[in-house]
This record gives sequence, structure tokens and C-alpha cells, in this order.
Amino acid sequence: MVALISAAAAFAANPHEVRFHNEASDTSRISELLVEGMRSLPADASPGDRADFFARRFIGTPYGAHTLEAPVGQDEALVVNLDSLDCTTFVETVAALAATLGEGRSSWRDYLYNLRRIRYRGGELDGYPSRLHYIADWAVDNIHKGILRDATLLMPRNSWMVRSIDFMTAHRDSYPALADSATFQRMRRIEFGYRNHRFPYLRTGDLTDRKLLAAIQPGDIVAFVSTLKDLDVTHMGIIVRGDDGSLRVLHASSTGGKVMISEQKLSDFMKRNRQWSGIRLFRLR
Repeated sequence: MVALISAAAAFAANPHEVRFHNEASDTSRISELLVEGMRSLPADASPGDRADFFARRFIGTPYGAHTLEAPVGQDEALVVNLDSLDCTTFVETVAALAATLGEGRSSWRDYLYNLRRIRYRGGELDGYPSRLHYIADWAVDNIHKGILRDATLLMPRNSWMVRSIDFMTAHRDSYPALADSATFQRMRRIEFGYRNHRFPYLRTGDLTDRKLLAAIQPGDIVAFVSTLKDLDVTHMGIIVRGDDGSLRVLHASSTGGKVMISEQKLSDFMKRNRQWSGIRLFRLR
């Protein structure tokens, strides 16, 4: 516990590593959300219950793309923006809030510490390549840190996929930061570790299986496996229950333009999106 306090304090002492969208409103809202969680949830609430609680607090938040990218001439920084979210920043925001509440803390500084742990390799911010851009990389690192477990492996059935993940360097022109040759080479070295990467997933066709659906829990992080040959995941969200009790996806939707709960239950949501071949599930520890 002492080590955690020291780490959080040290991080807070380096504000140049943080880029707020609106520092006053972001820090106030983070603290308010954490206090609300403490008052509303029992002390023994599960990590999934905490994730479900915080995810719902962002319903209606506008969708915003590319919010993590540094302006020209600025270095990589920990971006904090609760006013607009994309699918990944939504999941990371919810996970960091859930982790902070799980530690019994209500300070925005502790939230920043947890957000950095989740977003960056080894929890250390060291330029653009230190950010966990690929969900495969994000999963491996956060499972190693003890933040997540791969809940796909807990399901009564699963399949396996092998991918060589190098989408970013293969599409270098789409990522302005990769124009720098040193940054490009660092990303290539990271991608090299994900050649023939093998990971478990649940096929779309299996998501009608009652035993499998019963094993999925609200608050689970869901990652949608792409059909592209050089990329693993193209979307993320949080599993919740709809008013009818069915599993739904709470996500930052580019199509809907906001954070919203899917109108369709999980299996139908997947069938309507043919760019995905299945899902991965992660559970906060």
C-alpha cells in the first residue's frame, strides 16, 4: 500500500506527463464519480459490478476519435478527456475508475496512476510506442500486471486464432507519429513480438449457446475480433444487461455518435456486424 501511495504521489508531481481536455472539470468529475461509487456500491462489490456502475455513468457522452494523439510538436502524454470518448478510451476510463474504487480511493490523482498503468506498457510512459495500441498487446500487458484476466478461457467453449499483427507499420501513412523513423522502428520491434500471435476467442456462431451466455458477466470487457488478416481487434465495449435481462454491449459508438447500449442483444449485435468474426472477453481482477 505504501508503494502504491508513493507511486501515485510521484506521478502527480509530474504534471507535464498529463494532458487534460479540461483540467478543472475532468478532475472534479473523476472525484465525484469515485465518491458516488463509494456511496452507491457495497464495499464488497465485485470488479464487474464497479465496471458496470461506472460504464453506465457515461451513457450519452459524445463520441470523439483520435483524442489520444499528440498535437504537432508535443510529446506523448497521458490524455484525460471525459467529455468525448472513443471505444478504447471509454473502456480504459471505466477500468481505471473501477480499479481506483477497488483500492478504496477517491482521488483523481490515484485515477491518473491507474489510467497510466492500464494504457502504457509496464505502466511507464515512454513515448508513442509505449502506448498499448494493439488490444493483443494491451491484453498481454494488463494480464501480466494482474489488472485483467482472460475471461475467454473461462467460457465453456472457445476457439483459437493465429494472427501476425502489423497493421500500424503496414499503414504507416495513417499514423502521423510513425513519420519519425525511430518511432517507426520501435513500433516494428513491438509488432515483431506478435508474429503468429495465438489468442482465444468466441466465434460469432457460438454466441447463441445458453451455457456460454450464462458464463458471461456484466462488467466484462468485450473486444471484437476483426476479420482483417493483420489486426486483432477493431472495437471494444462493456457487457451489461438490458431491461429484458439479455446481454447487451455498452460502447462508444462512432455510428451512434455517443456512448450507448446496443439496441440488439449480444448475439444479434454480432450478426449485424460482419467485419467481426467473434469476441474476446476480459475480466477486471
